[in-house]
Amino acid sequence: MTGEDIIAQVKNVAEPIIIQKGMELVDLEYKMEHGQWVLRFFIDKPGGVTVDDCGDISGELGTTLDIKDIIPHRYNLEVSSPGLDRALTREKDFVNYKGRKVKIKTKQPISGRRNFSAILDDFKEGMVFLIDSEGKKWEIPFNNIEKAKLEIQL
Repeated sequence: MTGEDIIAQVKNVAEPIIIQKGMELVDLEYKMEHGQWVLRFFIDKPGGVTVDDCGDISGELGTTLDIKDIIPHRYNLEVSSPGLDRALTREKDFVNYKGRKVKIKTKQPISGRRNFSAILDDFKEGMVFLIDSEGKKWEIPFNNIEKAKLEIQL
């Protein structure tokens, strides 16, 4: 079973639990870090999540995932908020954060570039619209985005 298969199965099990608790699954990672496997959930809710929310979800997910035995080896389970520099992984993230500064890395170059740091101007019909610091407008197809996240603004 590949890492992608494990993520898909874990997501199918975990998402209903998280939704039932009034939260949403923002992102999910499963990767090797410092010689150990880590399964990391990023959750959110209106007004933000608390440490108690993370602990509650962690306990329930830990028990459920142990029973389902999806992951065949030891791993560390982590549950946290997406943070100020949250990943933008879904189309609705790009709609919700219009007007914010973002960093985007594309799969394929656009006019010779793969890295963009700009204001998220809009999202329509599968296209992300950016305006960079020089006022240049960029259009990036959602399916060409390798990584995207908010930039921290203080």
